Amino acid sequence: MELGFTKANSSNLPQMDLLMLGEFLASNKDFYSAEFRNAKTAASSRPIHGKLYGVTLVVDEVNETVVSVDCHDCVASQGGCKHAVAFLMWVHRRSEEPSVTSVECYWMKSKLSRVGTTIKYLTAKDLSNAKPSLPSNSVVLEKFIEEGRKRQLHNCELIKFQEDYVPDIVITFSMHKLVFKYKETSCDT
Repeated sequence: MELGFTKANSSNLPQMDLLMLGEFLASNKDFYSAEFRNAKTAASSRPIHGKLYGVTLVVDEVNETVVSVDCHDCVASQGGCKHAVAFLMWVHRRSEEPSVTSVECYWMKSKLSRVGTTIKYLTAKDLSNAKPSLPSNSVVLEKFIEEGRKRQLHNCELIKFQEDYVPDIVITFSMHKLVFKYKETSCDT
């Protein structure tokens, strides 16, 4: 290993964003110029032998630029080959993945996310072990309802449940209200 360079492994790959990748590909003639004499196509179209190719990628992490990417074992590597491009894209894709520690563990998932897979249903009581903290007095609620009446709010759910609430004429003829009214007058509870 040359002085000033670090050998990469899966835990210390350089960060490579899309701008770094695009700038390198646009500025390197091996990857944007048309091929002359069809030499690379003929050399790289031979049968696959299962050989591993050595590729070197040099990234300047301070200036956030890709300096070079070279394939050492390929006949077509003279003007940039598919192995160099594949390795460059692989590093880019891997550097955009979230780190292992930032992904939530499956055993830390909420109970609600298991409904339908491992749990058939979940009651509201099962969602939390904490006891609800209800205010000891209802002053805030009363002030809110009073302010809502002053402003003539009709679409507030809290006001709809008050005894003196008078619904809009359209709402009184909704199927829900008609069924509810029928149940109140005709059915024993």
